[in-house]
Amino acid sequence: MATLTIRMSDGEAEVAKRFAAFEGKTFSEFARESIMERIEDFLDVQELEKAIAEDDGVRYTLDEVKSELGL
Repeated sequence: MATLTIRMSDGEAEVAKRFAAFEGKTFSEFARESIMERIEDFLDVQELEKAIAEDDGVRYTLDEVKSELGL
């Protein structure tokens, strides 16, 4: 497992540590989860942009979908 160093002011570090503790997490858990969530958010936006670009504008009502599924 890799070890990373994060540089921040003493004030920022204190706020981050207190927030991690408030959530019942270690600072390391909090930092790791925050970094991964940021990456996931970025990838979600990329997928959304791709879906918008490929959207053909066709929409179906709930009744049409149910009928197609035989419900």
